[in-house]
Amino acid sequence: MHIVRSAGTEPSARVKVTEKQLYWADVVFVMEKRHKQRLTEKFALATQETEIIMLDIPDDYPYMDAELIQILKASVVPYLGEL
Repeated sequence: MHIVRSAGTEPSARVKVTEKQLYWADVVFVMEKRHKQRLTEKFALATQETEIIMLDIPDDYPYMDAELIQILKASVVPYLGEL
């Protein structure tokens, strides 16, 4: 079983990533390189202790876009197993 939380790195994100969330997570998935850069710049210590995996998915989809959800599921399967 996986417990998942979602948060964004943009100032306009509905739920913004916090240091506490990074310490809570065993692994963090980001869509783009710039997302990882933001996390490591803002939360240097917390990101040293958390595995961050970049999925290399362009962040140009609307919120909860069906195609994006399918791409995300397919991208994390190799890391988490069948969903």
